[in-house]
Amino acid sequence: MNSLFYKIKVIHVITRFDKGGSAENTFLTLRDLDKARYNLALVTGAASPTNPSVHPGDTETAAIAANLSTLANRDVRVIALPSLIREPNLFADAAAFFSLIRLIRQERPRIVHTHTSKAGILGRWAAWLCRVPIIVHTPHGHIFWGYFKSWKTRLFILLERWTARITTMLVMLTEREKADHLRFRIAPEEKFTVIHSGVDLSLFRPDPARAAMARATLGIPPETTIIATVGRLTAVKGQETLIRAIAKCIRQGEKVFLMILGEGELRRDLEILSVELGIAEAVRFLGWRSDVASVIDACDIFCLPSLNEGMGKVLVEAMALGKPIVASDVGGIRDLVIPAETGILVPPADSNALAAAILSLCDHPEMRGKMGEQGKKKAPGYSVEKMLHKIDLLYTDLLGHSPWIP
Repeated sequence: MNSLFYKIKVIHVITRFDKGGSAENTFLTLRDLDKARYNLALVTGAASPTNPSVHPGDTETAAIAANLSTLANRDVRVIALPSLIREPNLFADAAAFFSLIRLIRQERPRIVHTHTSKAGILGRWAAWLCRVPIIVHTPHGHIFWGYFKSWKTRLFILLERWTARITTMLVMLTEREKADHLRFRIAPEEKFTVIHSGVDLSLFRPDPARAAMARATLGIPPETTIIATVGRLTAVKGQETLIRAIAKCIRQGEKVFLMILGEGELRRDLEILSVELGIAEAVRFLGWRSDVASVIDACDIFCLPSLNEGMGKVLVEAMALGKPIVASDVGGIRDLVIPAETGILVPPADSNALAAAILSLCDHPEMRGKMGEQGKKKAPGYSVEKMLHKIDLLYTDLLGHSPWIP
């Protein structure tokens, strides 16, 4: 008899399979879960090379294609659903919903595990209508602030509350994210578990020679304090605040250089802002790059000025490379960055506070070194291996309490 009959079929659903944190988390989960135990499939919509409506940078497109190829080589089926798009669209959302119902009825999985908000709403209701025994959702942060106008935010909160009722388990990336969901009364506490977003730490090991080569290749002026940030260039990531903070540092006579890694709809606006502030020569937009570790390794201070963040796994990557952190005091960032130990936390959207924190670390290199060392000690707690172990334990526990529906 086919061994697939004995495997546990799990379908993961995500809207955008790109190189962002939620997609990378999903990729690592599917790549490394035990294939002798699980029959895995990924349903994804926008931001894959097969979807012509999305045009990420060439390097990112190649990296996405490599991830999809890796999954195929690891016996993970990838199912494209072009109507599953990130932006609200009544017709596309209806098409995606009914397509998910047809797909789930055909596949008959034991577990449906959804990721991010849109896929989480559509995927969970489709799974419930198809009587899937176990429905798991990982929000990868939340949209309770920093994304939409107040009326739209209230609507999403109501949708999350209703959908939580049909959800078996909600997976939070940090304790802080769990606390936020409880504060907004999304679900009772027993429906939550915390599993961090795992990082492949083998890719993020300090290498002084690599860092020096990256500095030289990027043409960064000597005797300059290098600041780096990584993230999609969109409003919630707060790059505008960081650029304004760098301008304040330069006006105070500090020699700093900002490297911005990422692509997004705000790139042109941010480039114009750096010109208007007179700091274009001190800001480098690097786009999306496959050598993120090399670029972070070349910096002196890593910044994450987000307005909202589920966890910020790039912080783990930076800490693994021994970098001190300056970040917004929001969401799950507070669980990673310990003030005066691994970095400095500042209020979100406050360029004055962000500039003051950067200047403080510029003036105290010994403090940067101590914070970097503490970060290296903390990073192994967020390894991909620990994440996979917790996910496997979660699935096993839920399967032990669910009925078998043939």
